[in-house]
Amino acid sequence: MNTKALNTRLYVSAMNRWQPHLLGLIAPVMTLACLVLGSWWMGLTILTVLVFYPLIDAMVGTSAQTDPLQEGRAHNVIVHLHGVMVPVIVIALLVRVSMDGLTGYVWLGVVSTGLATGASGIVAAHELGHRRLRSGSWWLARLDLLSVLYLHFTVEHNHTHHRHWARPVDPTSSPWGRNVYFHFLRTVPLQIRGAWGARPKDTGRSLLLEAGLLVGLFAIDPNILLAFVAQAGVAIYLVEFVNYLQHHGLTRGQEERPNATHAWESRHRWSRWTLLELPLHPSHHLKASTPYQRLDVHDTAPQLPYGYYVMFWIALIPPLFHRLMRSKAAV
Repeated sequence: MNTKALNTRLYVSAMNRWQPHLLGLIAPVMTLACLVLGSWWMGLTILTVLVFYPLIDAMVGTSAQTDPLQEGRAHNVIVHLHGVMVPVIVIALLVRVSMDGLTGYVWLGVVSTGLATGASGIVAAHELGHRRLRSGSWWLARLDLLSVLYLHFTVEHNHTHHRHWARPVDPTSSPWGRNVYFHFLRTVPLQIRGAWGARPKDTGRSLLLEAGLLVGLFAIDPNILLAFVAQAGVAIYLVEFVNYLQHHGLTRGQEERPNATHAWESRHRWSRWTLLELPLHPSHHLKASTPYQRLDVHDTAPQLPYGYYVMFWIALIPPLFHRLMRSKAAV
């Protein structure tokens, strides 16, 4: 085979690896378009993410295919597109509220915005928050987190969670039997406290900036403030649902070295494609600086029974969730 033919095959192979991750942009692009259109269109993201995505997630199955050595230029563009979309969607929502007020249709837009900023915010802020400190990518992650009132996440995640994951002291790791509702109410204040303990000056500035933003929005229009806080609440719930899912019931001792058995893995294609390999969580924890396209599967990691979109619904029914998770942990 000549060099030109080989390069062509490599290019096509690379295209096939990054193209599926474009699917993750469906929800944010759809949300933005529907906020512009207004009316009942603003509920389309809810139907898509909470109904169609779980069905697709269950239908397309799993794959253990990875390529830890692949080049990541296109992947890098994709994650930055997610990052840019988050504040743009929030601004579009606030403009819609200023035009229509808080009608029933606009409340659909609020929830849709939270689903989009939560999903895109998870993949972008999490990925870019591990980039070089104060780089352009890092600042984009900060902007995304400000858009959902969760600026402390970068400090807590990088300096507390990655140090103590799967230990009782980690507020994002939940023990067997804890339901997602109690976990959500417990983990948020504990994470703020953890961020304060790790970096008090950074966390204090973050809280002041968020407070200033809320005061500014209230001064513009209380309805805008209410819509902004509500979409942030939806987004934060998605972030903490993912945390809840990724480490539930898995523990290690204070002196025990972390390994792949201390985080849940999911190989479900739709979750992997649309969430930029976030379900390959053990690989991320074993080397946090690894870009998402180079994460690998681990045969020793416990496997989630379904992808993230299906598990979202199952987690809302604690007895079913606990039974399924314990059965998979025993395998």
